[in-house]
Amino acid sequence: MPGFAPIPPRFLVSALVAVAAVGAASLPAARADGLPPYVVVGDAIPQPLTGTKGDATRGRAIVADRYVGLCLLCHSGPFPEDRFQGNIAPDLSGAGSRWSEGQLRLRIVDSRRLDPTTIMPPFYRVDGLTRVAEPWRGKPVLTALQIEDVVAYLMTLK
Repeated sequence: MPGFAPIPPRFLVSALVAVAAVGAASLPAARADGLPPYVVVGDAIPQPLTGTKGDATRGRAIVADRYVGLCLLCHSGPFPEDRFQGNIAPDLSGAGSRWSEGQLRLRIVDSRRLDPTTIMPPFYRVDGLTRVAEPWRGKPVLTALQIEDVVAYLMTLK
Protein backbone atom coordinates (compact mmCIF):
# COMPACT_ATOMS: atom_id res chain seq x y z
CA MET A 1 0.00 0.00 0.00
CA PRO A 2 1.28 3.44 -0.79
CA GLY A 3 2.51 5.36 2.23
CA PHE A 4 2.88 2.25 4.45
CA ALA A 5 6.16 0.48 5.01
CA PRO A 6 6.07 -3.25 5.62
CA ILE A 7 6.41 -4.20 9.29
CA PRO A 8 9.61 -6.11 9.96
CA PRO A 9 8.94 -9.65 11.27
CA ARG A 10 10.87 -9.04 14.53
CA PHE A 11 8.34 -6.30 15.47
CA LEU A 12 5.43 -8.62 14.75
CA VAL A 13 6.90 -11.28 17.02
CA SER A 14 7.46 -8.69 19.77
CA ALA A 15 3.88 -7.48 19.43
CA LEU A 16 2.49 -11.02 19.63
CA VAL A 17 4.58 -11.77 22.72
CA ALA A 18 3.31 -8.58 24.36
CA VAL A 19 -0.32 -9.43 23.56
CA ALA A 20 0.14 -12.97 24.87
CA ALA A 21 1.69 -11.65 28.08
CA VAL A 22 -1.23 -9.28 28.66
CA GLY A 23 -3.73 -12.07 28.05
CA ALA A 24 -1.87 -14.45 30.36
CA ALA A 25 -1.92 -11.93 33.19
CA SER A 26 -5.60 -12.69 33.76
CA LEU A 27 -4.98 -16.43 34.04
CA PRO A 28 -4.01 -18.00 37.36
CA ALA A 29 -0.30 -18.62 37.57
CA ALA A 30 1.34 -21.49 39.38
CA ARG A 31 1.95 -20.53 42.98
CA ALA A 32 5.33 -20.90 44.63
CA ASP A 33 3.67 -22.06 47.88
CA GLY A 34 2.14 -25.12 46.20
CA LEU A 35 -1.48 -24.11 46.85
CA PRO A 36 -3.86 -24.19 43.88
CA PRO A 37 -3.91 -20.82 42.08
CA TYR A 38 -6.81 -18.39 42.17
CA VAL A 39 -7.59 -15.06 40.54
CA VAL A 40 -8.60 -11.94 42.48
CA VAL A 41 -10.93 -9.65 40.56
CA GLY A 42 -11.52 -6.36 42.35
CA ASP A 43 -12.58 -7.25 45.88
CA ALA A 44 -13.38 -10.89 45.21
CA ILE A 45 -12.19 -14.32 44.14
CA PRO A 46 -15.10 -15.11 41.81
CA GLN A 47 -14.29 -18.77 41.10
CA PRO A 48 -14.31 -21.54 43.73
CA LEU A 49 -10.83 -22.64 44.82
CA THR A 50 -11.81 -26.26 44.20
CA GLY A 51 -13.69 -25.73 40.96
CA THR A 52 -16.98 -26.63 42.68
CA LYS A 53 -19.19 -25.09 45.35
CA GLY A 54 -18.83 -26.25 48.91
CA ASP A 55 -21.22 -27.95 51.32
CA ALA A 56 -23.09 -25.61 53.68
CA THR A 57 -23.55 -28.26 56.41
CA ARG A 58 -19.82 -28.92 56.59
CA GLY A 59 -19.22 -25.16 56.44
CA ARG A 60 -21.42 -24.50 59.48
CA ALA A 61 -19.51 -27.15 61.42
CA ILE A 62 -16.18 -25.49 60.50
CA VAL A 63 -17.41 -22.02 61.51
CA ALA A 64 -18.72 -23.27 64.86
CA ASP A 65 -15.68 -25.46 65.63
CA ARG A 66 -13.30 -23.68 67.99
CA TYR A 67 -10.42 -25.93 66.92
CA VAL A 68 -10.80 -25.76 63.14
CA GLY A 69 -12.25 -22.50 61.84
CA LEU A 70 -11.90 -20.48 65.04
CA CYS A 71 -14.44 -18.04 63.59
CA LEU A 72 -16.41 -17.61 66.81
CA LEU A 73 -13.38 -16.31 68.66
CA CYS A 74 -13.97 -12.98 66.92
CA HIS A 75 -17.36 -13.26 65.20
CA SER A 76 -20.85 -13.89 66.51
CA GLY A 77 -23.72 -15.36 64.57
CA PRO A 78 -26.70 -17.68 64.58
CA PHE A 79 -25.16 -20.32 66.84
CA PRO A 80 -27.48 -20.65 69.86
CA GLU A 81 -25.54 -23.68 71.12
CA ASP A 82 -22.37 -21.58 71.52
CA ARG A 83 -22.68 -19.27 74.50
CA PHE A 84 -19.36 -17.48 74.13
CA GLN A 85 -19.03 -15.73 70.78
CA GLY A 86 -16.72 -12.93 69.74
CA ASN A 87 -17.68 -9.31 69.38
CA ILE A 88 -14.64 -7.72 67.74
CA ALA A 89 -15.57 -8.66 64.16
CA PRO A 90 -18.78 -8.37 62.13
CA ASP A 91 -21.71 -10.58 63.11
CA LEU A 92 -21.98 -13.40 60.59
CA SER A 93 -25.79 -13.17 60.55
CA GLY A 94 -26.77 -11.84 57.14
CA ALA A 95 -23.29 -12.37 55.65
CA GLY A 96 -24.84 -13.86 52.51
CA SER A 97 -26.83 -10.67 52.00
CA ARG A 98 -23.93 -8.30 52.58
CA TRP A 99 -21.28 -9.98 50.43
CA SER A 100 -21.13 -12.11 47.28
CA GLU A 101 -19.58 -15.58 47.25
CA GLY A 102 -16.43 -14.15 45.71
CA GLN A 103 -16.19 -11.37 48.28
CA LEU A 104 -16.59 -13.83 51.14
CA ARG A 105 -14.00 -16.13 49.56
CA LEU A 106 -11.37 -13.37 49.40
CA ARG A 107 -12.11 -12.29 52.97
CA ILE A 108 -11.47 -15.83 54.17
CA VAL A 109 -8.51 -16.55 51.89
CA ASP A 110 -6.63 -13.35 52.76
CA SER A 111 -8.58 -10.36 54.04
CA ARG A 112 -5.36 -8.34 54.21
CA ARG A 113 -5.64 -7.87 50.46
CA LEU A 114 -8.63 -5.66 51.26
CA ASP A 115 -7.42 -4.13 54.52
CA PRO A 116 -3.73 -4.49 55.40
CA THR A 117 -4.46 -3.51 59.02
CA THR A 118 -7.10 -6.17 59.69
CA ILE A 119 -6.59 -8.58 62.55
CA MET A 120 -8.34 -11.38 60.65
CA PRO A 121 -5.74 -14.00 59.79
CA PRO A 122 -5.29 -15.26 56.24
CA PHE A 123 -6.82 -18.73 56.20
CA TYR A 124 -5.35 -19.77 52.84
CA ARG A 125 -1.95 -18.13 52.70
CA VAL A 126 1.33 -19.60 53.84
CA ASP A 127 3.90 -17.07 52.62
CA GLY A 128 4.97 -13.86 54.33
CA LEU A 129 3.68 -14.92 57.76
CA THR A 130 5.61 -14.53 61.00
CA ARG A 131 5.62 -16.49 64.24
CA VAL A 132 4.15 -19.65 62.75
CA ALA A 133 4.81 -22.78 64.80
CA GLU A 134 6.98 -25.35 63.03
CA PRO A 135 4.24 -27.99 62.53
CA TRP A 136 2.05 -25.39 60.77
CA ARG A 137 4.66 -23.81 58.48
CA GLY A 138 3.77 -24.16 54.83
CA LYS A 139 0.19 -25.25 55.61
CA PRO A 140 -2.90 -23.06 55.28
CA VAL A 141 -5.28 -22.84 58.26
CA LEU A 142 -8.11 -24.14 56.06
CA THR A 143 -7.94 -26.26 52.92
CA ALA A 144 -9.49 -25.08 49.65
CA LEU A 145 -12.42 -27.46 50.24
CA GLN A 146 -12.97 -26.15 53.77
CA ILE A 147 -12.99 -22.57 52.50
CA GLU A 148 -15.59 -23.47 49.89
CA ASP A 149 -17.68 -25.16 52.59
CA VAL A 150 -17.53 -22.05 54.79
CA VAL A 151 -18.44 -19.80 51.84
CA ALA A 152 -21.41 -22.08 51.04
CA TYR A 153 -22.62 -21.84 54.63
CA LEU A 154 -22.16 -18.08 54.91
CA MET A 155 -24.15 -17.63 51.69
CA THR A 156 -27.14 -19.27 53.45
CA LEU A 157 -27.12 -16.51 56.07
CA LYS A 158 -29.45 -14.02 54.40
